[in-house]
Amino acid sequence: MADIFDLKRGKEPLVVSIPHSGTEVPEEIRARLTSAADGLPDTDWHVDRLYNFLSSMGATVIKANYSRYVVDLNRDPTGASLYPGQATTGFLPETRFDGEALYADGDEPGEDEIEPRRARYFDPYHRALSEELARIRAIHGYVVLYDAHSIASAVPRLFDGELPVLNLGTNGGQSCAREIEQAAVKAMLDQEDFEAIANGRFKGGWITRSYGRPQHNVHALQMELAQRAYMDEASGEFDGARANLLRPVLKTIIERALAAAEKLHWEITK
Repeated sequence: MADIFDLKRGKEPLVVSIPHSGTEVPEEIRARLTSAADGLPDTDWHVDRLYNFLSSMGATVIKANYSRYVVDLNRDPTGASLYPGQATTGFLPETRFDGEALYADGDEPGEDEIEPRRARYFDPYHRALSEELARIRAIHGYVVLYDAHSIASAVPRLFDGELPVLNLGTNGGQSCAREIEQAAVKAMLDQEDFEAIANGRFKGGWITRSYGRPQHNVHALQMELAQRAYMDEASGEFDGARANLLRPVLKTIIERALAAAEKLHWEITK
């Protein structure tokens, strides 16, 4: 059985979570999935490869190895919806983003599966993430959590039209200090190559909302990327040329957020 996650520890005040790029599915679960799950179409493809510059920034990076179809690490384990009134998928997803069923009728995960899957796949990831946030905050007095995601450019069930490339989420400004959000937004708007929006369709999932505690010097941001910006969506292949255009923009956004966090912490503690 594969490790639940991969962890690379850094020492700078940046922790990056990549919860949805895993592709492992235990055989006992895979055997129950319909053909709709073939190829794991809702995966955040190549996100770890796209952010290959993180080690040079001294970041701590935690990446899940299991598919979101096993358990969704960015959903409330109680089942509460992150977007009431809007289409979404659950903690143990039963459908793809487009609404197609992942299990045959009557074979969906039962209530008795929630706790075992949570204990096996969800809790270890979040325990490690919590520990790393605490470790980095102990070193610097503050920490920035950057939750890295991507999604197909068009998913009619979830949003109209084509998604902007850069979708920053801060739970409407609640998951990080205003100064940090403003710095990240300005970095997005300063560049002209990619469409950008803050707190649009994607405001930040369970990770952003649960860990973002600016009053305790833990500042969380989610970045949802439209996949056309760094890969061929039809083939699923990574596109190095496109990625090389996007990487400097992402790095600048992160650097500006970190600079704002450092300045804010210095002003508070001076």
